[in-house]
Amino acid sequence: MGVSNEEFRAAMSRLAAGVVLVTACEPSLDADDPQAPVGEDVGMTATAFLSVSLDPPLVLVSLRAGSRMDDLLDEQPLWGVSVLSESQRHIAGRFAMKGRISDRLLFEDIPYARGETSGAPLVGGALATLECRTEQTVTAGDHTLVIGRVLSADLPSADGGPLMYFKGKYRQLG
Repeated sequence: MGVSNEEFRAAMSRLAAGVVLVTACEPSLDADDPQAPVGEDVGMTATAFLSVSLDPPLVLVSLRAGSRMDDLLDEQPLWGVSVLSESQRHIAGRFAMKGRISDRLLFEDIPYARGETSGAPLVGGALATLECRTEQTVTAGDHTLVIGRVLSADLPSADGGPLMYFKGKYRQLG
């Protein structure tokens, strides 16, 4: 006996979570050729993100096994995280769409800077940004847990509160 997917999903929807955008840049198709085109930027909204350790600084993100981000982080060890503010709900919704073929247009009108270490897009106006390097991956059911060492952390914006996810909807604190 166990719980159904619906029962589990309903119970877990009662756990409020912060919302982040996980980003990475696909590696060049030919790393030996400086003229080869750079790979595409990829982004994914995540609510299963948490701090794991202070020393060393580690974070964890849970990715659906076989997703584009799961496949990319399997080959690209450097990635970024933008902790979204309550005014960035549109970004969370945009990168949560399923079945998209390309992320190129999704980044088009979003202000971002490239991380100096990871090269990943880091969203302007985010409450915090992190650049990470994958230290370990763990297969857990239908997800991959990616543990990353934090290489840099910045606080680009102190304005507004965090974007939250609760009972299947984006929400604001307070």
